[in-house]
Amino acid sequence: MIALWLFTLLSTGCHRETRPAAPLSVVTLNLWHDKQDWPHRQALIVAGLQRLSPDVILLQEVLQDTALPNQAATLAERLGYRYRFFSVDPPDRARRYGNAILTRDAPLAVRETMLAPLDDYRNAGHVRVRIGEQAFAIYVTHLHHTGEGGAIRQRQIDDLLAFVAATRGGDAVLIGGDFNTRADAPELKSLIERYTDAYAAAHPREAVDVPSHSTLNTHEGHAPLRIDHVFFPRDAFRVVEARIILDRADASGAWPSDHYGVLVRLQPR
Repeated sequence: MIALWLFTLLSTGCHRETRPAAPLSVVTLNLWHDKQDWPHRQALIVAGLQRLSPDVILLQEVLQDTALPNQAATLAERLGYRYRFFSVDPPDRARRYGNAILTRDAPLAVRETMLAPLDDYRNAGHVRVRIGEQAFAIYVTHLHHTGEGGAIRQRQIDDLLAFVAATRGGDAVLIGGDFNTRADAPELKSLIERYTDAYAAAHPREAVDVPSHSTLNTHEGHAPLRIDHVFFPRDAFRVVEARIILDRADASGAWPSDHYGVLVRLQPR
């Protein structure tokens, strides 16, 4: 009887399979700062994000002002997340504008950098956060916006990649935000040589700019372009899902933002 018990114990111990890590869910969204009726839009965003319950939320065009509490802080409080805000504006300035990262648990490390040229007032933010059993290096950015500004975006991507290399350590990397251009644009070449566009990986046969895949809200006067992206190292994840979110008006005709959000779910390899 004892021999049978030992045999069973050893057999199950030797052949026990490790459970795969749960998929990591990430949302990126440009908030459109306080345009139109922000309190109404805020409620739509909170409701949508509560339903999705992502692990990480990347925000751009985040604003705080004398009469406006930091938008990322407000969203984090209502959703039950921690937040880190990144701005080129000095901390003592009443009006500050920038990007943010929201996570459920407090980050293990936080850093930020300005992107050249400095008079474009762009930055990148980084948090190191543990989700489940794994630590991740998460980055958010918002690049130069003009159509003719490809050379500026290329310079900013070079700064971003140098920042990632200096801060990522051995962690799996996720880079997301509003890149203000298609993921296959020439100025992003150095990025896409190293990182995979999560949305394109989930929709490999789809045109990059067809209306159904636009992350710009065409109802607010934008051309249909997919400019909000999440990138990851080629061998780090498998894409489980990537889709456009927050892309419906409510009964009053109000939209969450002038951008749609992007949700990606990634299975660590």
